[in-house]
Amino acid sequence: MIVSAAVTSTNLSAQEKTLRIATEGTYAPWSFVDNAGQLTGWDVDIANALCKQMQAKCTIQAQEWDGIIPGLNARKYDLIVASMGVTEKRKQQVAFTKKYKNTSSQFAARKGALTDTSPAGLAGKRIGVQRGSIQDTFLTQTYAKSEIVRYDKTTDVEMDLLSGRVDALLANKVTSMLGFLKKPEAAAFELVGEEYSGGLLGDGNAIALRKEDTALLAQINAAIDAIIADGTYDKVTAKYFSFKLM
Repeated sequence: MIVSAAVTSTNLSAQEKTLRIATEGTYAPWSFVDNAGQLTGWDVDIANALCKQMQAKCTIQAQEWDGIIPGLNARKYDLIVASMGVTEKRKQQVAFTKKYKNTSSQFAARKGALTDTSPAGLAGKRIGVQRGSIQDTFLTQTYAKSEIVRYDKTTDVEMDLLSGRVDALLANKVTSMLGFLKKPEAAAFELVGEEYSGGLLGDGNAIALRKEDTALLAQINAAIDAIIADGTYDKVTAKYFSFKLM
């Protein structure tokens, strides 16, 4: 896509520019490619709802997670709408909107295989995780006696858990519950141990943008408030989940 120089100006309103939005794209039910080859999911629908609220023209593209923040700061796109956890480390790189979703993480493993998911209980075990995720940081700093196996995509972690190449995976609880564990081939697997949130796992999820885009930040925050107030947020959520996300 060719974008004019004016489009990248931080002084323009959302209505005066094409907002380029990045999401992950392989992270069902948040963002994924459907059977028709279309990028869809909760984050995609929320992004479209925000654009409609701001009367902004938007494009949405898939971007591999490991390079998603560098791509934002390199001006490949203007926003990351990808259920990104808000952490102190990420705040040093990008600006975040107000929270638009609560989140927690939990291990998944073969039924009956693990009874203790503490760092001591998983010592010597192979744990799969998506590279560059908040779960990756959490495992790296907390599970030093486990072997952390990193993958570019959550779906790759799931495949190796199914095949027995890792003993457990750590991911967003809802992602595992409504994505991985709903698959017929995952019938012998379950969520195990306690739920983890806060600290290294962040304070919920928010939309990321460049630090200098202060006017756009204010507009996105106002749009989040608006779609929550008018029921659009709950309508989008109900399309994918039988429970509230915030």
